[in-house]
Amino acid sequence: MARYAHIDAWLDDIAGELKALRQDIHAHPELGFEEQRTAALVARLLTEWGYEVHSGIGRTGVVGVLRNGNATRSLGLRADMDALPIIEATDLPYSSCHSGCMHACGHDGHTVMLLGAARYLAATRNFQGTLNLIFQPAEEGQGGAEAMLADGLLERFPSEALFGMHNMPGLAAGHLCFREGPLMASQDLLEVVIEGVGGHGSMPHLSVDPLVAASSTVMALQTVVGRNVDPQQAAVVTVGALQAGEAANVIPQSALLRLSLRALDAGVRELVLERVRAIIHSQAESYGCRASISHRPAYPVLVNSPEQTTFARRVGEELVGAAQVQDAPTVMGSEDFAWMLERCPGSYLFIGNGTGGPMVHNPGYDFNDDILVRGAAYWAALTETWFQTPPVLSQASATAA
Repeated sequence: MARYAHIDAWLDDIAGELKALRQDIHAHPELGFEEQRTAALVARLLTEWGYEVHSGIGRTGVVGVLRNGNATRSLGLRADMDALPIIEATDLPYSSCHSGCMHACGHDGHTVMLLGAARYLAATRNFQGTLNLIFQPAEEGQGGAEAMLADGLLERFPSEALFGMHNMPGLAAGHLCFREGPLMASQDLLEVVIEGVGGHGSMPHLSVDPLVAASSTVMALQTVVGRNVDPQQAAVVTVGALQAGEAANVIPQSALLRLSLRALDAGVRELVLERVRAIIHSQAESYGCRASISHRPAYPVLVNSPEQTTFARRVGEELVGAAQVQDAPTVMGSEDFAWMLERCPGSYLFIGNGTGGPMVHNPGYDFNDDILVRGAAYWAALTETWFQTPPVLSQASATAA
């Protein structure tokens, strides 16, 4: 812990400024790909601190580049910026000023933790190499990571490794959690239209009822995890919407289902997709209907590279002490940083937001300002240590070599 005392001391001096900045962003939330104010604020501060700033990456994303010395080493750190379409119910003095939009997942805190580290690293420059700070838009399901990658993120700002961090309510404030390998689940989104023949409710024999077929499909899908997936593996099949008809005496022409599928293993993911498709089509046909399926692979499994995770954990233990570092559980939620980790080795960790408060995506949630310095210090410590450490190869790179 003494190794990084200089970082903690430096950041403690600006703790009040970080808190004010976080609360300002919280009060002005913006949905995915609409983060104009937040992106402009990030770009302005990075520019003031001496970063080379690139805006409009993935529509509203920002990348700040800081080079120091002639070393060829590189590192990428990522934070997300978008809010959620939720009506805030915190009654805080800095509550959202945009009705129906709030920072209910802590992305305001993630942004400020990385900005705090950015300010420290620009002022001290205690490293040799190229640091890429990635402020990503639209993490909450709209594909912000994919948009940045499509805009050439890794080609324009190459990094030896990428790291990301998310707050975790229910975990003691400032504690750090790491896990090698699969950490967060894949997500596949399916929209299913079951087409029948509409008609009068009093003459069902002259119709083909898609609502009955859809209802049977919902029940049949519950067998996928229980009867097709290895009990020692994890998967989730959720039918989040069933929409059909508007009147009590009308058999509708079609029924709409919306599904989300999750898994922690690529093979299980493919198995679940195969079984879900087969059940949907067979159930529809058994009732005389036709089914069409639209599939969007929203997220792959988030897999932490072994070497980078070991490195990240060592930094955490040296920063906060082994007693405040623990193994992260696997999480069936999804995170689009997974797309970046498919292209570049790296690791994703959790930082405790404190116990007793609401979970993320809750209208009463708020990011814990007391962990801003801890999160910023972690990023600063990881950066300084990364550039002082011999290059860490991913398993794939080591095999290829």
